Amino acid sequence: MGLFSKRNIKNLLEKHKIQPSKGLGQNFLIDKEVVKKFIESAELKPNDVVLEIGPGLGVLTQELAKKAGRVIAVEKDPNMVKVLKELLDCWNARNVRVVKDDILKINPKYYIIPNTKYKIVANLPFYLTAPVIRKFLESNYQPREMILMVQKEVGQRICAKPPDMSLLAVSVQIYAKPEIISYISKNSFWPKPKVDSAIIRIAPLINTDRKLINADLFFKIVRAGFSQPRKQLLNNLSKTLKFNKEKTKSWLLKNKIQPIQRAETLKICDWINLTKSFTL
Repeated sequence: MGLFSKRNIKNLLEKHKIQPSKGLGQNFLIDKEVVKKFIESAELKPNDVVLEIGPGLGVLTQELAKKAGRVIAVEKDPNMVKVLKELLDCWNARNVRVVKDDILKINPKYYIIPNTKYKIVANLPFYLTAPVIRKFLESNYQPREMILMVQKEVGQRICAKPPDMSLLAVSVQIYAKPEIISYISKNSFWPKPKVDSAIIRIAPLINTDRKLINADLFFKIVRAGFSQPRKQLLNNLSKTLKFNKEKTKSWLLKNKIQPIQRAETLKICDWINLTKSFTL
């Protein structure tokens, strides 16, 4: 059965008495060219291991199985797991392992052979985007890279540069280099979402500075800085961290940051320097 037809998808779901779940962000790709572009973006080789998140009906899974050596597809919805396994049998995709679990709860070391440089490929719903990225970038089993389809605005926020930084951008860029590969129309999905999407690549940094700083303190300072994004750093940091304004001002100036600046104007290196020089 071809899964690039809305009619075929509807028939398949009706056969199994399934309705697409809005809560799980189940919007199925129905555009062959988008799937082709997405798979090409992953630049897969025959010996690659791929972790796919939320495979749904397996439109991407089937193509990933043709390009990669092994695919681990993690699906939370038990109904989708049942359908996906049936389809994979029909497709004779023997190199795919379907795991029924919550991606935010699994430990990748139980599914990925240690020291294996795997890739994550996923069409992520909005609610999973930030937690999934953070989870795997902070993991001891980091992927070689992530190729993700996310909401367009979220992709732009992740890849933003000063003066348009956000807490999400800092949270990703302290660990990795993100880039937007292309934009995807909402018409490429069924049910059609309200917004367009973006394909992004996230490549973890090698020898990143995170190993040289206190990550908990780093994010405490960053969250304080962004606590009220439209307010000046001096006010946000002193109020949220409960520090004297004069000492906070001196701390900022010591790091060549003006107290009147806003958090969105700072570079990653500015936040790192603030963390390293934190003595208040």
